[in-house]
Amino acid sequence: MVNDLFQKAEELREDSEYHKALLLYRRALRIARKNGEREDVLACLLSLGDTSRMTGDFEKAERAYREAVSLSRRKKTRAAHADALVGLGLSVRALGNWKEALGLFAQAKAIYEHQSDKDGIAFVLWAEGGAFRVGGDTRRAIDSFEKAERLFESFRDDEHLTAIGYCLCGLGGVSRVSGLWEDSLVYYREANRLLSSLHDRFGIAYSHCGIGNALRMKADYAGAMKHLKRAEKEYKIIGDVVSYSYTLWSMGMTHMMKGRLKKAGECFEMAAERFRKTKDKRGLIYSWLGMGQVSFMKGDRAGAERIFRKSYKESSNRGFMIEACHSGALLNFVSNGRNAGEGYKEIDSALKFNPIPFNVP
Repeated sequence: MVNDLFQKAEELREDSEYHKALLLYRRALRIARKNGEREDVLACLLSLGDTSRMTGDFEKAERAYREAVSLSRRKKTRAAHADALVGLGLSVRALGNWKEALGLFAQAKAIYEHQSDKDGIAFVLWAEGGAFRVGGDTRRAIDSFEKAERLFESFRDDEHLTAIGYCLCGLGGVSRVSGLWEDSLVYYREANRLLSSLHDRFGIAYSHCGIGNALRMKADYAGAMKHLKRAEKEYKIIGDVVSYSYTLWSMGMTHMMKGRLKKAGECFEMAAERFRKTKDKRGLIYSWLGMGQVSFMKGDRAGAERIFRKSYKESSNRGFMIEACHSGALLNFVSNGRNAGEGYKEIDSALKFNPIPFNVP
């Protein structure tokens, strides 16, 4: 019974039917607990964590992974222990705790290396890349994503093509926040071709959002909106609240750059509401960066200054160095009327601050 439910849930997850899959994983977990089937409980917890993470419910994912970490400490389940550590790291990273995430990834990597698990090592390198990006260490982020991509490519089989696609998305994102718009566009387009061929719905949405953002940074706002709307459509089908929230924010930035302040403000507010719901502090900071600029462009300098001061304090306290640079530059511009942005050099970014409207990458 447990195996049948679990396999059906796995098939639904493969088809990006995440909410349906979650229902079956929970049913399977209840039965496995009742029967005292430890290994089945562990498998269900890991899949619950993975699927909850795909829908942006990082708190539920965290709870599932923490139980899986505790349950898998025994020597014979070391591989599952490493997988649970990585999943937990991805969840806490999404909630803004990137330093804790790096510690969890280091523990997992040690296990994978001890077991000569090349697949696991590649996976944790990809995960580390995202954590380094959140912390503003763009150089190490690029290095981790490139190493992960090379390892996945070394398998030379179709099973690892999806992983390669996600590495390309990671490189696209880091390139964008590093000020390398053309590189970002190339990575995301390559990822989109690959993930579309694999019918990976989440990957298709992710790469369309990335293409949209890269085009936005190149001032192709019509092209940007086209791809962002495609991402919006896919994320709504999947039910990924967090990723959809970032797409809403990107749409807001696109509207702002075109002077459509009412629409921009609406997008930032909708994104912020969802970021609060999912406890995504980093996402909320991005919403504030948009809201503050809209306030300034409407003539409310004092309101803009309050918002940027808040975003600077929050991003600095949490070690979000890229977002701290954005906030600091905007605060300095609004408060002192000076064109700022010297902090980008400290994080190896080629970004240059422009007066409001500043097209935040």
